[in-house]
Amino acid sequence: MSLEFLHAHFVALISVFAALLHVLGIVSSAHALMTVRTSQGAIAWAVSLITFPYAALPLYWIFGRNKFQGYVNARRKGNQVLRQIIASLEAYTEKYSATLRGASGRYRALEELAQLPFTGANSAELLIDGHETFGAIFEAIREARHYILVQFFIIHDDEIGRELQALLIEKARQGVSVYLLYDEVGCHKLPSEYRQRLREAGVDVRPFNTRKGWRNRFQINFRNHRKIVIVDGRVAFVGGLNVGDEYMGRSPRFGPWRDTHARFRGPSVTCVQLSFMEDWYWASHELPELEWQPQAAPSGNQHILVLPTGPADEHDTCSLFFCHAIHSARQRVWIVSPYFVPDEAVISALQLAALRGVDVRIMLPLRPDHRLVYLASFSYLPQFTMPGIRFYRYKPGFLHQKVMLVDDDLASVGTANLDNRSLKLNFEISMVVSDRAFVADVEKMLETDFANCIRVTMADYHRRSPLFKLAVKVARLLSPLL
Repeated sequence: MSLEFLHAHFVALISVFAALLHVLGIVSSAHALMTVRTSQGAIAWAVSLITFPYAALPLYWIFGRNKFQGYVNARRKGNQVLRQIIASLEAYTEKYSATLRGASGRYRALEELAQLPFTGANSAELLIDGHETFGAIFEAIREARHYILVQFFIIHDDEIGRELQALLIEKARQGVSVYLLYDEVGCHKLPSEYRQRLREAGVDVRPFNTRKGWRNRFQINFRNHRKIVIVDGRVAFVGGLNVGDEYMGRSPRFGPWRDTHARFRGPSVTCVQLSFMEDWYWASHELPELEWQPQAAPSGNQHILVLPTGPADEHDTCSLFFCHAIHSARQRVWIVSPYFVPDEAVISALQLAALRGVDVRIMLPLRPDHRLVYLASFSYLPQFTMPGIRFYRYKPGFLHQKVMLVDDDLASVGTANLDNRSLKLNFEISMVVSDRAFVADVEKMLETDFANCIRVTMADYHRRSPLFKLAVKVARLLSPLL
């Protein structure tokens, strides 16, 4: 067999393989046009798959899906035991369901999104930054008598991570049931020895398992971004902080870390527990014995809605939440997020709010941790400057809190950023509080943060170099894929 024949045969095989990739690229582009939720994302994927399938095909089948078909949405089709828990929870929460005086019509759609009502007899308390947050969480864990539920996107094997590990081991050895759920992508650097020590002490440790099932084998685009701690079904902690020394302000790169968590008591804790158990059941197909009868908070009567969102939802629940809250605003909307890559619906809602005369402010970090997302945020200045939306960038350290304030009667604290990933791809949870005293606390906190910000205008953008402006345009084009 001659070398010429082998060469010709090899060239033919390469040609067939290349043709096959182009055919698969065309087929996949049609799939993207039919399934990708946003027109920008669909177009970006389709063009990439047709013009350069060699790189785009593997990227699309790893990152391109935005509907988590495998996740068991327990409120619709979970196993019989969990459905019975939900039915009994609905009966219990009816006792505590709250009618929002003067605001029931404005926020009714949020209850439809959550599939549970606002409940009364709650208390909510802001926890500002890492020391206050973990001090409160660790105190509650030390007081646990029956069980502890822990869920984080990121856990590091560092000083604060080992403090949490030691405390969970101590409680497990005391006979308290401890359940730890972590995201595989967020915890990809967490050593197996860290998890093994917990398991040896009796802690039930599970990954969220976004890649469970043959269809999800290469799926790393979905993340469970929730941060939840629940103790004995009576106190819950939800907010922006993960477990790592940077969240305590110990990172030389980021310096002081600005973040917000909150502590909740009352019937809302049981609703947070339901969100955790939906995730736990997906990860383990097991349902531990927990306390499901809600109990009023020792003091306070704050009205709270628990809103889990994610890519298993029938609708874009997170995006609809932001849109509805913004559309309902009459005096102000203040939004704080480390990342700002909103979809078209949120962009329009913010523009209309500003045109109605609403005080619309967006607070972002001055110091970036994700360069592309940081650059993309500058591209929205032209769309928002004319309606009167004001942008601020937080100067001291890194800003990571996820907080929204609407008028004088609504505030949310949670895990959802105002970016494509939180709006479409991540499992998130937001605690929506309708209470003037809590809103006043949030207002005071944010006014302090605004005092540590600089105002960003179009003039600041125009002073930038042509290379920076080009990078901003490119980042905006890539934003549906971020």
